[in-house]
Amino acid sequence: MAVAKKEGEESGVEAPSLWERMERPATAPRTSLTLERIAAAAVEIADEEGGAAVTMRRLATKLGVAPMAAYRHVNGKDDLWALMIDRVSRDLAAPEGATDWREVMRSYAVQTRELMLAHPWMAAMPTAVIMLTPSRMEVAERGLSALAAHGLDADSVMAALRAVTSFVHGSAQTEIALREYQERHGWTSGDETRQALAPQMRYLMSTGRYPTFEQYALSAARKDDRAWEFAFGLDCVLDGIAQRLGI
Repeated sequence: MAVAKKEGEESGVEAPSLWERMERPATAPRTSLTLERIAAAAVEIADEEGGAAVTMRRLATKLGVAPMAAYRHVNGKDDLWALMIDRVSRDLAAPEGATDWREVMRSYAVQTRELMLAHPWMAAMPTAVIMLTPSRMEVAERGLSALAAHGLDADSVMAALRAVTSFVHGSAQTEIALREYQERHGWTSGDETRQALAPQMRYLMSTGRYPTFEQYALSAARKDDRAWEFAFGLDCVLDGIAQRLGI
């Protein structure tokens, strides 16, 4: 199926980027198809039906337009994902009056985890798509500037931000995967999950190969406290950055 050409393609001039087109003043009636409408509809579909349900055909049906109409605005799945990420990330904000780098980074981490739990489809997004949108760049800029204020070199600043980002995304992805696994099996709590998996666990523990894990299984008091586990892990990451960079 042929895809409609974007502005500038026929002349050989580089076409305006997705974000340049989005920031241009509106010239068409508000009822026309826009990138904002496309983003809103795609997020609704993903939230209700999962990220895999977001296709150009499904999107066109929801918007009441022909599939080719959507292709005139977005080049494909990467553009669509980027619009979705940017839309849900607009509410990420720095703490009021925050200047301390730890406070800025902690706020970014906590809010990003909450955002991903609210929109589980984000866990499947490529990192490049997640980062390269105006809203996400604003978030990154706050973190980078808070670290750069300590006179650190550019490489160290970016590496520190990416360390926090990797922890947040990895932790949230694990939490989302566990939640979806439990839902798929109809388990409504940690206790139900452990009871269902007990035969496997009993065998593994009976081998005597995992004494430390067994000690955890028998004595841990926060097995289902994901928020505490996340906060503790985040403190470990931030403490490591502070020690390594001397800030």
